[in-house]
Amino acid sequence: MPIFTTADGTRLAYHLRGDGEPLAVLPGGPMRASVYLGDLGGLAEHRRLALLDLRGTGDSAVPADPATYRCDRMVEDVETWRAHMGLEHMDLLAHSAGACLALLYAARHPHRIRRLVLVTPNASALGLRTTPEDRLAAARLRSGEPWFAEAFPAFEAWLTGGADFDEVFLPFFYGRWDDAVRAHTEPEERQTNDEAGDRYFADGAFTPDATRAALAALTAPVLVYAGEVDGGPRPDLARRAAEVFPDAEFTVQPGAAHYPWLDDAEYFVRRTLAFLDGATDTALPSAK
Repeated sequence: MPIFTTADGTRLAYHLRGDGEPLAVLPGGPMRASVYLGDLGGLAEHRRLALLDLRGTGDSAVPADPATYRCDRMVEDVETWRAHMGLEHMDLLAHSAGACLALLYAARHPHRIRRLVLVTPNASALGLRTTPEDRLAAARLRSGEPWFAEAFPAFEAWLTGGADFDEVFLPFFYGRWDDAVRAHTEPEERQTNDEAGDRYFADGAFTPDATRAALAALTAPVLVYAGEVDGGPRPDLARRAAEVFPDAEFTVQPGAAHYPWLDDAEYFVRRTLAFLDGATDTALPSAK
């Protein structure tokens, strides 16, 4: 397990999986250890994944100053990581809330990005936020599922502030609900640093207008990857994020929710590789 030291002395760990050209990966959560990403549906068979444990998560150390959990404060962690890995330019993939960190990194260090993949991204750094209405509209698409009748009222109560998070509505975050997916949900609480997650989106973390302006000059190709039944973001919100970039592809994986590599690993790997390799996979539907 490789370790490097950040500017403030915090020791961070990352995990290497697979072979091939390197692909740096930022986890979501926010502030969830990278272990939940697994091998990204088999992407590690084609790329050498470097999965970062953000400060205070997984095998990385807790920082002396908890204020450094704020998303913008971790941008230089990513730059130090890139230099440590000896990459002049890097392909970078970020999932969910990790997309905020990737967006800020790309805005501050655009010349270090070769290709950028944003998977079911939280786009708060661009001023694009998922609403409870978004999530409920996506949830209603699942009305034919056998668990819907029990899960939807609990989900609605949570989103409207009248109830705590309830595992009964976890199926809304996945495009399929079977034993393999249930196993993926079980360790989530143990993998997430709740204090760090609360600070990740703290006031001052984002300046959307400045970030949008910086990203408008990004020359690297970008793939914004949405799930058809994901509520955060819904495909229309993800498409709006793609419009920020001069050179962006936008794709929606049929039947997928927030973890598309679990919903259809073959589809996810083929589409992601086609983008990373600069190819066009005409066998898969995509939107530009």
